[in-house]
Amino acid sequence: MKLLVTGGAGFIGSAVIRQAIADPAWQVVNVDVLTYAANPSAVETAATDPRYTLIQADICDRAAIDRVLADHQPDAIMHLAAESHVDRSIDGPLAFVQTNVMGTATLLEAALAHYRRLEGDAKARFRFHHVSTDEVYGSLGDTGLFLETTPYDPRSPYSASKAASDHLVSAWHHTFGLPIVISNCSNNYGPWQFPEKLFPVMIANALDGKPLPVYGQGLNVRDWLYVDDHADALLTILKRGRNGESYNVGGNEEKRNIDVVHAICDILDRLVGVSPDGPRRRLVTYVTDRPGHDARYAIDATKIKQELGWTPKQTFASGLEATVRWYLDHADWWRDLRAKTDAAKRLGLGRS
Repeated sequence: MKLLVTGGAGFIGSAVIRQAIADPAWQVVNVDVLTYAANPSAVETAATDPRYTLIQADICDRAAIDRVLADHQPDAIMHLAAESHVDRSIDGPLAFVQTNVMGTATLLEAALAHYRRLEGDAKARFRFHHVSTDEVYGSLGDTGLFLETTPYDPRSPYSASKAASDHLVSAWHHTFGLPIVISNCSNNYGPWQFPEKLFPVMIANALDGKPLPVYGQGLNVRDWLYVDDHADALLTILKRGRNGESYNVGGNEEKRNIDVVHAICDILDRLVGVSPDGPRRRLVTYVTDRPGHDARYAIDATKIKQELGWTPKQTFASGLEATVRWYLDHADWWRDLRAKTDAAKRLGLGRS
């Protein structure tokens, strides 16, 4: 089966490709524009496999996408290409509208034209899998879980752009008959995450003895999902999900941000030793919260468990340990990125 992955050099996309290419049943075409957050090194294990192809192209470029589809004739498209950093969406929202909304619409049009040209078994097995986020649902109170039927209530430019793309995918299914599935996941963490997100920022700063900036009082709650578990869920949904359905994917691991940071500090103290200045928890620095910071996300993943038999393999404790060890073993990679980019800079102040 030939799978076209958009954004396959990104954090989640690269995890999908690593898993797919390990299965002889898959061929993979990776379409990525290679923005600042792309990391071809994350798919280097696939690079020498004849079943893998990397194409640098923009999903907003209809002609380029048409050429890719004509040349490679995929059986399925998994759409992960997106601008994804909430703080960056606050500083520059139009880039998120362009990629996440217009890019998805362009890709849908190309995919529909491709689908209409297919015949027989090829047409019957084609699927467009749109990968989204639980942030489209807005913010929860102290109780409750996001269901697939939860009304959309996005609060940031990022989540609004993803909500719009979700609705476009659903519309192309209902109006034009494009076979689709949609998945909405909780917060991911794990190896190869660009060092502007919570886990790599805290690991890097803690190792360097720098302040650990925690928004507000660190009481915002997220449901954490190890990226390899998410990749497994995405391939499961693509293969066995019901046409036209959406599936929530979560780790069932709710944690306050401050507790995540403390856990990272404690693991580093154990693995590399406590600093002469004391435990790394002392580096926590509370900073002004970002605008529109949602209080709590939590996923009810009952549907994917009952229908498709998927559950995460990693607990938060085991996944966090593996993640910290990975960043310790790959310090050259993230140090180089932090030196060359603004990954360590505070963003999302809403001052642009």
